[in-house]
Amino acid sequence: MMYLKQIVISLFLLCMLLTAYTTAGQTSVPVQGKAVVVENNNAVKHPSPEVQVVNEPITLNGRFAYSILIDLASMLLIFGLIYFPNYRNKEFMFTFFIFNIIIFIITFVLNKTSISMGAAFGLFAVFSMLRYRTEGISMKEMTYLLLSIALGLINAIGLSLLPISVFNLILFLFIFILDHPMIFKQEQSKAVVYENIELIKPENHELLIEDLRKRTGLDIHRFSISSIDFLKDATSIIVYYYKK
Repeated sequence: MMYLKQIVISLFLLCMLLTAYTTAGQTSVPVQGKAVVVENNNAVKHPSPEVQVVNEPITLNGRFAYSILIDLASMLLIFGLIYFPNYRNKEFMFTFFIFNIIIFIITFVLNKTSISMGAAFGLFAVFSMLRYRTEGISMKEMTYLLLSIALGLINAIGLSLLPISVFNLILFLFIFILDHPMIFKQEQSKAVVYENIELIKPENHELLIEDLRKRTGLDIHRFSISSIDFLKDATSIIVYYYKK
Protein backbone atom coordinates (compact mmCIF):
# COMPACT_ATOMS: atom_id res chain seq x y z
CA MET A 1 0.00 0.00 0.00
CA MET A 2 0.94 3.65 -0.30
CA TYR A 3 1.96 4.17 3.32
CA LEU A 4 4.22 1.11 3.21
CA LYS A 5 6.02 2.63 0.23
CA GLN A 6 6.49 5.81 2.23
CA ILE A 7 7.94 3.83 5.13
CA VAL A 8 10.43 2.03 2.88
CA ILE A 9 11.52 5.30 1.26
CA SER A 10 11.92 6.93 4.68
CA LEU A 11 14.03 4.00 5.91
CA PHE A 12 16.28 4.18 2.84
CA LEU A 13 16.83 7.92 3.15
CA LEU A 14 17.50 7.66 6.86
CA CYS A 15 20.11 4.94 6.37
CA MET A 16 21.82 7.09 3.73
CA LEU A 17 21.92 10.05 6.10
CA LEU A 18 23.32 7.96 8.93
CA THR A 19 26.01 6.54 6.64
CA ALA A 20 27.01 10.04 5.57
CA TYR A 21 27.05 11.13 9.20
CA THR A 22 29.38 8.37 10.37
CA THR A 23 31.82 8.78 7.46
CA ALA A 24 31.91 12.57 7.77
CA GLY A 25 32.82 12.40 11.45
CA GLN A 26 36.40 11.33 10.63
CA THR A 27 38.74 12.99 8.11
CA SER A 28 42.42 12.36 7.49
CA VAL A 29 45.03 15.07 6.91
CA PRO A 30 48.62 14.06 6.02
CA VAL A 31 51.35 16.14 7.73
CA GLN A 32 55.04 15.52 6.82
CA GLY A 33 54.76 11.80 6.21
CA LYS A 34 52.46 11.33 9.19
CA ALA A 35 48.74 11.19 9.32
CA VAL A 36 46.51 13.26 11.54
CA VAL A 37 42.97 12.07 12.26
CA VAL A 38 40.66 14.95 13.07
CA GLU A 39 37.90 13.58 15.25
CA ASN A 40 35.64 15.81 17.30
CA ASN A 41 38.02 18.74 16.72
CA ASN A 42 40.85 16.93 18.51
CA ALA A 43 44.00 16.15 16.47
CA VAL A 44 45.49 12.72 17.15
CA LYS A 45 48.78 11.83 15.48
CA HIS A 46 49.45 8.32 14.27
CA PRO A 47 52.90 7.13 13.24
CA SER A 48 51.70 5.27 10.17
CA PRO A 49 51.63 7.20 6.88
CA GLU A 50 48.19 5.84 6.02
CA VAL A 51 45.00 6.24 7.95
CA GLN A 52 42.70 3.28 8.40
CA VAL A 53 39.44 3.68 10.26
CA VAL A 54 38.47 0.24 11.48
CA ASN A 55 35.16 -0.27 13.17
CA GLU A 56 34.48 -3.15 15.51
CA PRO A 57 33.51 -6.23 13.44
CA ILE A 58 29.89 -7.27 13.67
CA THR A 59 29.62 -10.74 15.14
CA LEU A 60 26.48 -12.70 15.92
CA ASN A 61 27.42 -13.84 19.40
CA GLY A 62 25.46 -14.97 22.43
CA ARG A 63 24.43 -11.42 23.30
CA PHE A 64 22.78 -11.03 19.89
CA ALA A 65 21.01 -14.36 20.35
CA TYR A 66 19.40 -13.65 23.71
CA SER A 67 18.65 -10.02 22.71
CA ILE A 68 16.64 -10.94 19.64
CA LEU A 69 14.95 -13.86 21.42
CA ILE A 70 13.81 -11.59 24.26
CA ASP A 71 12.72 -8.97 21.74
CA LEU A 72 10.61 -11.44 19.74
CA ALA A 73 9.18 -13.00 22.90
CA SER A 74 8.12 -9.57 24.19
CA MET A 75 6.56 -8.67 20.84
CA LEU A 76 4.62 -11.95 20.71
CA LEU A 77 3.36 -11.55 24.28
CA ILE A 78 2.35 -7.90 23.96
CA PHE A 79 0.95 -7.89 20.44
CA GLY A 80 -0.22 -11.50 20.24
CA LEU A 81 -1.71 -11.75 23.72
CA ILE A 82 -2.93 -8.18 24.30
CA TYR A 83 -3.19 -6.12 21.09
CA PHE A 84 -4.54 -8.59 18.52
CA PRO A 85 -7.33 -10.12 20.68
CA ASN A 86 -8.62 -6.59 21.33
CA TYR A 87 -8.33 -4.96 17.91
CA ARG A 88 -8.06 -7.82 15.35
CA ASN A 89 -5.99 -5.76 12.93
CA LYS A 90 -3.59 -7.99 10.99
CA GLU A 91 -2.29 -5.10 8.88
CA PHE A 92 -1.04 -3.20 11.91
CA MET A 93 0.42 -6.40 13.35
CA PHE A 94 2.58 -6.66 10.23
CA THR A 95 3.65 -3.02 10.59
CA PHE A 96 4.51 -3.33 14.28
CA PHE A 97 6.66 -6.42 13.81
CA ILE A 98 8.47 -5.07 10.74
CA PHE A 99 9.21 -1.78 12.50
CA ASN A 100 10.52 -3.65 15.52
CA ILE A 101 12.86 -5.89 13.50
CA ILE A 102 14.14 -2.97 11.40
CA ILE A 103 14.90 -0.87 14.47
CA PHE A 104 16.56 -3.84 16.19
CA ILE A 105 18.87 -4.61 13.26
CA ILE A 106 19.80 -0.98 12.58
CA THR A 107 20.50 -0.29 16.26
CA PHE A 108 22.55 -3.47 16.63
CA VAL A 109 24.66 -2.57 13.58
CA LEU A 110 25.14 1.06 14.63
CA ASN A 111 26.11 -0.09 18.11
CA LYS A 112 29.26 -1.61 16.52
CA THR A 113 30.17 1.52 14.54
CA SER A 114 31.28 5.04 15.34
CA ILE A 115 28.06 6.95 15.99
CA SER A 116 27.15 9.44 18.65
CA MET A 117 24.36 8.96 21.18
CA GLY A 118 22.58 11.98 19.73
CA ALA A 119 22.37 10.35 16.32
CA ALA A 120 20.98 7.17 17.85
CA PHE A 121 18.22 9.06 19.65
CA GLY A 122 17.61 11.03 16.45
CA LEU A 123 16.96 7.72 14.72
CA PHE A 124 14.47 6.81 17.44
CA ALA A 125 12.73 10.20 17.14
CA VAL A 126 12.40 10.05 13.35
CA PHE A 127 10.70 6.65 13.43
CA SER A 128 8.44 7.62 16.31
CA MET A 129 7.11 10.65 14.39
CA LEU A 130 6.14 8.78 11.22
CA ARG A 131 2.48 9.29 10.36
CA TYR A 132 0.28 7.37 7.95
CA ARG A 133 -1.16 9.62 5.24
CA THR A 134 -3.56 7.24 3.55
CA GLU A 135 -5.69 6.27 6.53
CA GLY A 136 -6.36 7.40 10.05
CA ILE A 137 -4.54 5.82 12.95
CA SER A 138 -5.79 6.09 16.50
CA MET A 139 -3.77 7.39 19.43
CA LYS A 140 -3.65 3.93 20.98
CA GLU A 141 -2.24 2.36 17.81
CA MET A 142 0.35 5.14 17.63
CA THR A 143 1.29 4.21 21.19
CA TYR A 144 1.68 0.56 20.21
CA LEU A 145 3.84 1.64 17.26
CA LEU A 146 6.05 3.63 19.62
CA LEU A 147 6.21 0.58 21.89
CA SER A 148 7.40 -1.69 19.06
CA ILE A 149 10.12 0.84 18.18
CA ALA A 150 11.18 1.17 21.83
CA LEU A 151 11.44 -2.61 22.25
CA GLY A 152 13.66 -2.92 19.19
CA LEU A 153 15.90 -0.10 20.43
CA ILE A 154 16.19 -1.27 24.04
CA ASN A 155 16.90 -4.89 23.16
CA ALA A 156 19.58 -4.08 20.58
CA ILE A 157 21.82 -1.58 22.42
CA GLY A 158 23.93 -4.31 24.00
CA LEU A 159 22.71 -4.52 27.59
CA SER A 160 23.30 -7.62 29.65
CA LEU A 161 20.65 -10.28 30.15
CA LEU A 162 19.24 -9.06 33.50
CA PRO A 163 18.53 -5.40 32.55
CA ILE A 164 16.95 -6.40 29.23
CA SER A 165 14.70 -8.94 30.95
CA VAL A 166 13.64 -6.45 33.62
CA PHE A 167 12.87 -3.67 31.12
CA ASN A 168 10.83 -5.97 28.88
CA LEU A 169 8.96 -7.37 31.85
CA ILE A 170 8.08 -3.87 33.09
CA LEU A 171 6.70 -2.88 29.69
CA PHE A 172 4.70 -6.09 29.37
CA LEU A 173 3.18 -5.75 32.86
CA PHE A 174 2.11 -2.16 32.30
CA ILE A 175 0.53 -2.93 28.92
CA PHE A 176 -1.20 -6.00 30.37
CA ILE A 177 -2.63 -4.05 33.31
CA LEU A 178 -3.75 -1.04 31.26
CA ASP A 179 -5.13 -2.68 28.10
CA HIS A 180 -5.99 -6.32 28.72
CA PRO A 181 -9.75 -7.02 28.97
CA MET A 182 -9.16 -9.10 32.11
CA ILE A 183 -8.29 -5.87 33.96
CA PHE A 184 -10.26 -3.15 32.16
CA LYS A 185 -13.32 -3.70 29.97
CA GLN A 186 -12.94 -2.64 26.35
CA GLU A 187 -15.49 0.07 25.55
CA GLN A 188 -16.66 0.43 21.95
CA SER A 189 -19.03 2.84 20.25
CA LYS A 190 -21.39 2.99 17.28
CA ALA A 191 -23.30 5.82 15.64
CA VAL A 192 -27.02 5.18 15.11
CA VAL A 193 -29.90 7.23 13.73
CA TYR A 194 -32.86 7.13 16.09
CA GLU A 195 -36.38 8.19 15.10
CA ASN A 196 -38.22 8.17 18.44
CA ILE A 197 -37.28 11.72 19.25
CA GLU A 198 -39.53 11.91 22.32
CA LEU A 199 -37.17 9.64 24.25
CA ILE A 200 -34.23 12.03 23.99
CA LYS A 201 -35.69 14.13 26.79
CA PRO A 202 -33.64 13.83 30.01
CA GLU A 203 -36.51 12.22 31.95
CA ASN A 204 -36.77 9.46 29.32
CA HIS A 205 -33.09 8.48 29.08
CA GLU A 206 -33.60 5.15 30.87
CA LEU A 207 -36.34 4.23 28.42
CA LEU A 208 -34.08 5.30 25.54
CA ILE A 209 -31.27 3.01 26.71
CA GLU A 210 -33.66 0.08 27.07
CA ASP A 211 -35.07 0.66 23.60
CA LEU A 212 -31.59 0.88 22.10
CA ARG A 213 -30.57 -2.36 23.82
CA LYS A 214 -33.60 -4.20 22.38
CA ARG A 215 -33.05 -2.89 18.86
CA THR A 216 -29.28 -3.35 18.65
CA GLY A 217 -28.82 -6.37 20.91
CA LEU A 218 -25.86 -4.60 22.53
CA ASP A 219 -25.32 -4.11 26.25
CA ILE A 220 -25.39 -0.31 26.00
CA HIS A 221 -24.52 1.47 29.22
CA ARG A 222 -24.37 5.11 28.04
CA PHE A 223 -24.97 7.29 25.00
CA SER A 224 -24.37 10.78 23.67
CA ILE A 225 -26.55 12.81 21.31
CA SER A 226 -24.66 14.15 18.30
CA SER A 227 -27.37 16.01 16.44
CA ILE A 228 -31.14 16.48 16.34
CA ASP A 229 -33.24 16.94 13.21
CA PHE A 230 -36.71 18.16 14.18
CA LEU A 231 -37.82 18.33 10.55
CA LYS A 232 -37.35 14.56 10.13
CA ASP A 233 -38.04 13.72 13.79
CA ALA A 234 -34.71 11.90 14.01
CA THR A 235 -31.56 12.22 16.04
CA SER A 236 -28.02 10.93 15.68
CA ILE A 237 -26.82 9.06 18.76
CA ILE A 238 -23.48 7.50 19.66
CA VAL A 239 -23.99 4.45 21.84
CA TYR A 240 -21.28 2.97 24.06
CA TYR A 241 -21.04 -0.65 25.08
CA TYR A 242 -18.45 -3.06 26.46
CA LYS A 243 -16.86 -5.58 24.16
CA LYS A 244 -17.57 -9.14 25.20
